[in-house]
Amino acid sequence: MVAADLPLSTRPSRESRYHVADPYLRFWLSFIGSGIPMIERGRGDRVLESIRTSWTSWRGRAVEPVIREALWRLTDDRLPEATNVIGGYWTRTNDPEIDLVGADRSPIAKKITLVGSIKWLENKPFDNRDLARLVTHRSQLPGTDDSTPLLAVARSGSSANGIINLAPDDLITAWA
Repeated sequence: MVAADLPLSTRPSRESRYHVADPYLRFWLSFIGSGIPMIERGRGDRVLESIRTSWTSWRGRAVEPVIREALWRLTDDRLPEATNVIGGYWTRTNDPEIDLVGADRSPIAKKITLVGSIKWLENKPFDNRDLARLVTHRSQLPGTDDSTPLLAVARSGSSANGIINLAPDDLITAWA
């Protein structure tokens, strides 16, 4: 029911994150459970408005494990060689917080093979501003340097150059 994650880097960390593993239960706990009294009073419209207001943020977090799983399953050469595990990286202050980290092993890698970002917005592609932020975050991740490949996974594509770009269609092939 509850999963624990550790940041993936070349240094050990005790910055565990715990989350509800089941996405349906996570949705229920985030929106429905606390909204039941409102629904019982006939104000389901307020619960629905709460869902609409928070949906983009909630969906972004919910899709991260699915994307990590898809990347791990890709068997072609779109990811750097020796990428055997996909995780994330964060610090106690969440500065930086990196969506995607590829490595040779987990939880303490010998080699970081890629650093990436997920942008799961409907109308905003991964752009040069996002790329600049990712480059900055890469420089803060133990085990990386300027030659560590960058990856963008974006629902609306990418307008940035010099980076591996994957779209939803690319991820679907992971289960084919």
